[in-house]
Amino acid sequence: MPTLPRDAGIGFKALHYEAILEERPAFGFLEVHAENYMGAGGPAHARLARLRADYALSVHGVGLSIGGPDPLDEAHLARVKAVCDRYEPESFSEHLAWSSHEGAYLDDLLPLPYTDETLRIVCDHVDRVQERLGRRMLLENPSTYLAFAASTFEETAFLAEIARRTGCGLLLDVNNVFVSATNHGTTPRGYIDAFPLHAVGEIHLGGHAQEEIDGAPFLIDAHGTPVADPVWALFEHVIARTGPLPTLVEWDNDVPDFPVLYAEAARARSVLRRHAPREEAAHAHAG
Repeated sequence: MPTLPRDAGIGFKALHYEAILEERPAFGFLEVHAENYMGAGGPAHARLARLRADYALSVHGVGLSIGGPDPLDEAHLARVKAVCDRYEPESFSEHLAWSSHEGAYLDDLLPLPYTDETLRIVCDHVDRVQERLGRRMLLENPSTYLAFAASTFEETAFLAEIARRTGCGLLLDVNNVFVSATNHGTTPRGYIDAFPLHAVGEIHLGGHAQEEIDGAPFLIDAHGTPVADPVWALFEHVIARTGPLPTLVEWDNDVPDFPVLYAEAARARSVLRRHAPREEAAHAHAG
């Protein structure tokens, strides 16, 4: 099965469609949320089909509730499969989180305790998704704002065990690492150094918002600002260890004009090229 190019990509927004068609920018791939393409037709599909002819594609799900205790919503999974069958993306990913309960969908990606029981549930759900879609999926590390006293695994060990048991890949969201580490008073580089980097198939970068609670910084994974400098530094630390990986810039709120988003992708690409093997870097510059 084809894989995403080890290059920078952007989250596609309809307001950038004309700019992308006119400028034909040289980024590696586009990413879309599966839930935005579950209708039968219309302008959204027409735009994506046109761009799919020119760019690699990653489909990112937000509604499967992989970490929830309830069985997967098979109707929703069927809709995800229809999107993947229609566009044959190079990658499909979802979140280590839960977002529904007893048939009701919540407008959030909620954390879960890292226990043996949760591990069994998540692995069962990942197995079912991969079986139904007929493809390997990537599972994304969450941004979290609280920790569970019941947890018996570190998050990195939990993700490593899911990948080992199910054969899924991982999506490393570097901004989520920075957000969670700041909120919990841990070190983001320590998290990266414990992360199963061999299983990473894609990286996400995004912006966060900052508040204060009792005089301490509290970060929110808001996707409405440029990538922060400490997150860029953490990304460079990751790529220095892994070499170039497919890297997406997410910007979902207060979406800027296309040149601003493209500049963020270009900055990510410069990091990837700095750490590419010499022959790959020469080929990239020639292209």
